[in-house]
Parts: sequence; structure tokens; C-alpha cells
Amino acid sequence: MAAPPSSSATASIMLAIYEKKTVTVELYRPLRQYIAFTYSEREAQNLEDDLQALKQMRSDLERPGDSLPTRRDLLQSYFKALCLVESRFPISPDRDHINSITFTWYDAFKQKQKASQQNIHLEKAAVLFNLGAVYSQLGLFYDRSSVDGMRQAAQAFIAAAGAFAFLRDNAAMKASIGSSTTVDVSVECAGMLERLMLAQAQECVFENTIAKGSTPMVCTKIARQVGLYYEETFAALNVAPLNQHFDKTWISHIQLKAALFYGEACYRYGLELHQKEEIAEEIARLKSGISALSEAKKSSKGAAAQILDTITKLETNLNRNLERAVKENDRVYLMRVPSPSTLPPLPAFSMVKSMPMNEVLDASKERMFSSLVPDSSAKALSRYTEMVDDIIRTQAEKLQQGSELARVRLKEMDLPDSILALEGNFTLPTDLKEDVEAVQICGGPAGLEAELQQLMDLRRVNQELLVQTDELLQKEAREDGQFRSQFGTRWTRPQSSTLTKNLQDRLNRFAANLKQASESDARIERSVREHMALMSILDRRPIESALPTLARPIMSLDANEDAIVGALKQSLRQLETLGAQRAGLEDMLKEMKRKDDILPKLMTSTGSYEDLFRKEIAKYDNICEDIAQNLEAQEQLLLQIQAQNDEFAAIFNLEDYKASREKSYKQIAAAIAKFREIKENINEGLKFYVTLQDAITNIKQQCSDFVMTRNIQCREMIEDVQRQMAGLSFQDGKNTGAYNYPSVSQPHQTQRATSQQQTEPVNMTHPSRPQAPYYQPPPPEQPTMPGYAHSLPPYGSTQQPPPPYHVAGGPYHPQQAQQPPPSHEYGQPAYPGWRGPYYNNAHAQQPGSLPRPPYTIPAPYPPHHQSGYYKQQ
Repeated sequence: MAAPPSSSATASIMLAIYEKKTVTVELYRPLRQYIAFTYSEREAQNLEDDLQALKQMRSDLERPGDSLPTRRDLLQSYFKALCLVESRFPISPDRDHINSITFTWYDAFKQKQKASQQNIHLEKAAVLFNLGAVYSQLGLFYDRSSVDGMRQAAQAFIAAAGAFAFLRDNAAMKASIGSSTTVDVSVECAGMLERLMLAQAQECVFENTIAKGSTPMVCTKIARQVGLYYEETFAALNVAPLNQHFDKTWISHIQLKAALFYGEACYRYGLELHQKEEIAEEIARLKSGISALSEAKKSSKGAAAQILDTITKLETNLNRNLERAVKENDRVYLMRVPSPSTLPPLPAFSMVKSMPMNEVLDASKERMFSSLVPDSSAKALSRYTEMVDDIIRTQAEKLQQGSELARVRLKEMDLPDSILALEGNFTLPTDLKEDVEAVQICGGPAGLEAELQQLMDLRRVNQELLVQTDELLQKEAREDGQFRSQFGTRWTRPQSSTLTKNLQDRLNRFAANLKQASESDARIERSVREHMALMSILDRRPIESALPTLARPIMSLDANEDAIVGALKQSLRQLETLGAQRAGLEDMLKEMKRKDDILPKLMTSTGSYEDLFRKEIAKYDNICEDIAQNLEAQEQLLLQIQAQNDEFAAIFNLEDYKASREKSYKQIAAAIAKFREIKENINEGLKFYVTLQDAITNIKQQCSDFVMTRNIQCREMIEDVQRQMAGLSFQDGKNTGAYNYPSVSQPHQTQRATSQQQTEPVNMTHPSRPQAPYYQPPPPEQPTMPGYAHSLPPYGSTQQPPPPYHVAGGPYHPQQAQQPPPSHEYGQPAYPGWRGPYYNNAHAQQPGSLPRPPYTIPAPYPPHHQSGYYKQQ
């Protein structure tokens, strides 16, 4: 029966199912009497709560009116209770069974028809039908004008489809066996209702797809699948026993919906074709959609006006696009329009499937009547379960052994790899292929040249910084020497070489480091040139192009190579088919065990358990026979493949190909190892230069500050000397002799230097300072290479320097370079606040100590050798 449309004014009208109606049934008294008679009165008293709960659920079921979610939960709980009742209470017309219970249910679509049966099968089928009906009503309950409402409605229809599918597969056949039955719980009706619910769920998905603005092709596939579901529903309604059972408005509704969504798919597909300028097919598709809508409207009677309005609007859109396409084809494209009957089917894609209800309706974890199992039945069930488990375990082991045997035998014959190699589809082993891809992602061997250029650029920047810093000190020393020559003994301040000894020593050490690093760079460059031919294999895309190919023989006597290869490939396909069959057989075993519940039969059996066991175990004979045949067929096929492969290997010289392939593998692995070694060397060199650049920049700033301070002092001394020479010295009790400079025993601060310092910034950048380096150095407070605190021998030291740049040691430590400890060699600083490290001799090398090099030469890759980075090539 059709229910009211969705609450959304714009949503398409959909169908919901009304529940089946029933009559009152007395369950409590017959069941309690059976328990008291068969077991004991005490057992009946113990199960009083379960009996009352079952009675209450049946009573609630007879009086509809609860909310839909509450009704859904009641139906699910009652169905689980019925499963437990079925396994413990023999309800049937038999004299020895419970024969006083009769279940009566009315047809949901023809409410004057009813069915009455003295078994629980009709009751279970009716409950499942009502569960699907409630789910369908929930689907109409949600507001589909919102995205969330469309999603909830789709889920409800999917659940309804699952309930009707469960009815069809588990209860409909048993309920139809009785003398009294109704069409609504038949296998045919349950299947039809499942397709209807899937159609409406897919329609919700289509509405959501349109709301999201998806592409025309996506809309086409989803709309076409909606139409297919409705077409399947319409086809089921037109055959017995359903063709005379449903109201014609139902049939008209479903027929119009099928045509509507076929036309919708044609319309959306036409948009896609128009974008691709496939005008001829667009015209044919649009005509096909218009024709389907026209025919559906003529044959439909009593359909909802809303659907007819929707079809009319769609026809208008189709005709408008058809008119446009025809004009464009006549004026521009001039394509021949194909007949709609020659077109391939429209693409379709299902976004929904029936919800599995096995877990939702599983009663195995319910405790109702759990104690009501006779000892004989419980022991018999345990024995039968052990028999089934033994069969399952034995057969599963056979299947697994068969699959493992096939895998090992094929591996021994190098199949199917050799066939793939012959066809040019061979691939590297997974681990080797991943290593090659990692090399290619980071630039490959071709990218090493660019990284070498970066290395040279950074070295040049460091050299330029070092030269500029040394020129600052040399220029200041020359100017100091000129004034000393000019003024003689009147020029009393310390010589520059005395004050800059520490700075100059550090510059010399940096120069030595750069010289050693330059030698390491040369070794890297030389290694790249020498091994580029080896590493070039890694630049192949795809890398498989570097592998040897399995070629056909140059000369053939009987030209039967193709026949041999074809026969071998056919055998491999047959072996693959057998493997897929084994997987299916194993799944069948597990499913059979899951469904194999003989407790109800044990409890109602009046004969020998052994006879029942033999009858039930016989269910597994067919699948065991299938497994044995599968394994026997595989064994024969493997013998055939072995013979075919021997012939294949002899003709195609397979052993030589394997040797060449292994050689290629080793070459690729060696190229990867050499690339990684060089790559790590370059990376360590880059880190070294970036860190060294920070140190040189820092000392350059110190030299600039020193030179600026000396310039201030120079101007002051020139003024004093000129006053002395002009006889303008004042005798005010102050020292009128030479300018007093700080010494170890005489602290001094110059007031004029302080005032001058305030007007001229100390951190003034020297004009010759270079621009920013290629790589932005890290902040000084976070040195990149903390091991650089070790001192190095001066430039030109007679000691043999160890190999250059090693990440564990280095020429400096940035934090110490910025904040050297105070020195007492020259007393007070050159001007107030000055803390330049050229007054600090704390970094001077201790006699007899061996300086740690900035970077040393490593051993070959892999990196677990701890002998350094650069390797003598």
C-alpha cells in the first residue's frame, strides 16, 4: 500500500509497506504446561520470567501504535525469542507436541485474506515482513530536503531490503509449505519488495548526488541504476502470483518511476555527450528518453500527480536539449544520428545493497529459555558439533595444503614470471622496486649534478666570506702601521697584530677546514663521474626496461613456440581457476557450519540420534567430494604444467635468461648502494658548509666591530697627538702624555669612545659583506653541528690533517663563538661593553692535543660502518 509522500515538498513520492495484522494468541499457558509436564514444575517456576516476557512481546505486537523505532526494536526482539522457542518447544499438530497454538495473520495487500498454521514458521515470516514494513515507513519518515535526511532515509530503505531478503532466504519457503498461506510472505513477493526498497534507497542517493552538484556522468550511472531496480520490481509484479495481487496504482507508480529514471539517465548522459561534442549520440539518447516517458504516461493510470508533474518537467528539458542538439548538428557537425536500438546500454552503478540481517537477528547470545535443554539433547548436540568440526578442520587443511603445494611448485618452475618476462610485463622484486622508486623520487643519479653544484656554491660563499673577513683585519693593520710610522713614539696604542692574534688563528683554522673540505668535494665529484655509468640504470623509467628480455629463439625448426606458450598459459589459467574454486569451497564449509543448527530437530526427534546424525552429516558429503576432485585435478594439472614448462625452458633458453636477470638484479642493487653512499656524502657536505658559513659570518661580525672600535680610538688618538704637537695640551692634573690604552695592570674606559659609540652603531655592516648565502643558516642559539666545539690546527700546520668533514666534529661551536668566556690577557675591553672574542685566548689549541677534523672519510655504504662519510674513490 502506498503511504503518504515524504515530508519534503520537493522530494519524489515513495512507497512504504503497511504491517500485517494478526489475532490474539495464547502462548503462556501451553508453553508452561509443556515445561511442567516434560521437565518439572520447578523448572516451569524458574522460567516464569521468560514466559511472561514472551507473552508481553506477543501482546505488544498485537496492538500497533508505538513509535517506529520502538516498533522496530520490538519486532527484532520477538523474532529472536521465536528462534529460541522453535529450538525448545515442538509446536505442531502432532499429538505429542504443543498442538493448541494456532498463529493467524492477514495479508498486508489483500486484508480479507488470511492464513492460519499450527507451527512457528508463519509467525516468524510475518514478523520479518512487519520488520521490513517498519523500516520502509522509517524511510518515509525522514525529511529528504536535507543531506542528513537523505542519508537516513537511504539507510532505512537498505535495512528494509535486508529484512525482506532475510524473509525470502530463511522463512518464506517454510511458511508457504502449510495448507494455509498468503502471497505477501511468499518468496516471489519478498524478492519483489527487496528490489523496491533498493530502488528507493538508490533514489535517495541520486537526490543527494544532485544536491552535491556531481558530474553528469556520475548522475547518469546512479539514475540508471534506480531505473533498473524499478524495472526489476515492475517485472516481478507482472508475473504470477503477484500480477493479480496488487493495486493498479502500485503498478503504475513503479512503471512511471522506471521510465522517469531512464529518462533522467538519458538527460544526464546527453549533457555529458554534449560536453564531449558527441552530438549524434546525444540526439539519439534524448529521443530514447522522450519516447520512454511518453509510453509510460500513456499506459499509467491512477499514478500520483507529483510523479506526472516531474515527468512533464523532465520531458520539457529533454525536448529543449534535443532542439538545441539538432540545430547544432544541422549547422555545424552534420553527423549521422544512430538508431536508439543500436546504442549500447547506459552505464549504471549501484550505491546500495541489502543490509545483512544475520547479526541483527542472531539469537545465539540470548538467554531466554537457555536452561531448557534436555541432557540427552545437549549431549547429542555436543557430539554432533564435534563431528562437524572434525570434518571442517580436515577439509580446510586439505584446501590449504593444496594451495601451498601449487605455490611452491610454480615457484620452483619460475612461473608465471617467465611467461610475464616473455610478454614484457615482468617486474622487479618488491623490495628492489621500492628502493629504485625511492632513488627516483629524490632525483636519481641525474640529480646528483645539481647537488654537486650546490656544494660548490656553498664552498665559494664560505671562501668569499673568509677572504672578506681577512681583508678587514689586514686593512686595519695597514692603517695602524701607517699612523705608527707617521707619529712614531707618540702612537702609543697596541699593535693590531697583538690584538687580532686569536681572530687570525681562527680564520687560519677555517681556511684549513675549507681546504680539506675542497679535497673531499673533489673526491665526491670524481666518484660521481666514475660511477655515473653504473648508476644511470636507476634513471630508467620504467626500471623494468633495464632488465633482460626473454627473447624467442633466433632459429626455429618447427615454428611451434606460440603453441607451446599458449598451452602453458592455458594450463596456468586452469590452475588459477582451481585455486579460486578452493577459496569458494572453504567459504561454503564455514557458511554450512554457521547455519547447521540441529537443536530443534534433536528436541523434536522421536527416533535414534544416530540416524539423525547420519542424515545431517550427509549434507557435507557433496562438498567433501568437490574438494577431493579439486585437489586431484590440480595434481594432474601440475604434472602437465611441469612437462609444458620443461619444453618451454628448452626452446627459450630459460636458464641463460635467469642468469642474466640475476646479474641485472645485482647491478641495480650495486647502483642503489653507490647512489646512497654518494648522496649521503653530499648531504653531509652541505650540512658542513651551512654550519661553517654561520661560524664565518659570526667571526666576520666580530672583526667588523673590532675595526670600528679601532677607528674610533684612532680618531681620538689623532686629536690628542695633534694637540700635543700644537702645544695645546692642558695641565689640569691629568696625564698629558701618550693616550692611555687598556693593559693588564691599568683598566681604562674612554668617555669619548663611549659617546662616539652611541652615535655610530657597533653592528654596522661592512661594505664588503656578501649577500645572503644559498642556504639560510640556523639560529646561532641552535647550532646544526654541536660537535664543532673542538679546535683545529692553524692553517698551514705541519701536522698531517685527518680526512675532512665528519659530522661528529668541527672547527667551531656557534654558541661559544657568540659568547666567549672573558679573557684576562689584555685586561679591560677596547671600549665599554665590548666583549669581542679577539681578547679571548680560551680557544687556543693546547700543546700536544690532536684537533678533531670538521669531517672525515666514511667507509662504503651501508651506514653501519662507523668510519666517516667521504670515501676515497
